[in-house]
Amino acid sequence: MRWLDHRERIPESLRGAIIALGNFDGFHKGHQAVAREAIEWARAEGRPAIIATFDPHPVRFFKPDVPPFRLTTLEQRQELYLAAGATAMLVFHFDAELANTTAEDFVRVLLADRLGVAGVVTGEDFTFGKGRTGDRARLAELGREVGIAARAVQPVMEGGAPVSSSRIREALREGDPQAAAALLTRPFAIRGVVEHGDKRGRDIGYPTANLAIENYLRPRFGIYAVTGRVLATGQILKGAANIGVRPQFEPPKELLEPHFFDFSGDLYGQEIEIAFHHFLRPEAKFDSLDSLVAQIERDCDEARELLG
Repeated sequence: MRWLDHRERIPESLRGAIIALGNFDGFHKGHQAVAREAIEWARAEGRPAIIATFDPHPVRFFKPDVPPFRLTTLEQRQELYLAAGATAMLVFHFDAELANTTAEDFVRVLLADRLGVAGVVTGEDFTFGKGRTGDRARLAELGREVGIAARAVQPVMEGGAPVSSSRIREALREGDPQAAAALLTRPFAIRGVVEHGDKRGRDIGYPTANLAIENYLRPRFGIYAVTGRVLATGQILKGAANIGVRPQFEPPKELLEPHFFDFSGDLYGQEIEIAFHHFLRPEAKFDSLDSLVAQIERDCDEARELLG
């Protein structure tokens, strides 16, 4: 799949594309509906289909000190967009120049001239341009002037409310990964490279694969039933994971630590993705190491049962 940069002129083979335009971080049901409309439109007219995203997220640019809130990395989004049927992923690199681009220049200079798009699909609430002065009506108006058709997709409703990234983040912060998965159409997953740790898990009979959480949203800290996927091989592993600051040990250190059942291989240096299926319990500090080990055993038994 092609990975395009908005700062560069698009290749001739991809000019005339239909583009799904939005941030599409979690690529949830609502995002998928916008992408599906663009892809079906593109196929009907024999055009390339491109799904866009913004990186960093505009919120991160304007409020750099907000806590991490990302639901996916660019690499995860690329895989999701490819699976949806897109020809390419377009990354709008959100910097001061893009933040100060007017709505008019966004359409005329970026979409029409540099990217050469034929059609744009957005959600109903999409805004763009300096000060968010552009909306879907302005997009359609400006598009007509430069030969770009525009369509908007209604919000996808679930449980009486629109599906949104905010709802997904709230569910994860509350420790409800199943509610988040229902909106995402897949479990929330954190991807990272396995690091060497202090080997405390190995010492107590429950070795873990340690991953930094980096810029991902922090779900409720605690113990989860998880699956792991080794990206290099596709191997799927079942396990229980702690995400948090490990209150049993000093000094506190924020980590994701999955323990995989019936696995004895070496994962150091490999990239794996941990999918969160069920919340088991919050983090806790135990009176003794024996108490901790006994609880870990119960956690693993419960996770095995839930994961089938």
